[in-house]
Amino acid sequence: MRIFWGTVGVLGVILAFAGMVLPVLPTVPFALLAAFSFNRSSPRFHNMLMRHRILGPQIREWQEHRAIDPRVKLIAVASMVVGLSISWFILPPFYWTIQLSILAVAAAFVLTRANPPPAM
Repeated sequence: MRIFWGTVGVLGVILAFAGMVLPVLPTVPFALLAAFSFNRSSPRFHNMLMRHRILGPQIREWQEHRAIDPRVKLIAVASMVVGLSISWFILPPFYWTIQLSILAVAAAFVLTRANPPPAM
C-alpha cells in the first residue's frame, strides 16, 4: 500500500504545482491529496510538503481549521474567472456553460470557507 499512496502523493504534488501556473487547475486540493497520501506512505515527503513555504501553510490551515486564507480565496476565484474568460473564446457555448456551472459551485465552496484565525 505504501507504493500506491506514494504514487498518489507524487501525482498530487505534480498536479498541485501544475495548478500554480494553469488558471483552471486547482492547487490546494491536490496538495491536500498529496499530504494525505504521503502521511500514509512517507513521513519524509510528508514533512517536506508540510514545510514547503507556499503549500505548507495552506495545508496546515485546512487541516487545523478547515479554513482558507482570504488572499488564497481571491487568487483561486480570479484564476477561475481568467480560465473561464479564455474558455469563452475556445469552447462551444454548451461546454462553456457546463464549465461555468462547475466553476460557480467551486467558487461558492471556496468563498464560503472560514478564514483562518489571526496569527498570534
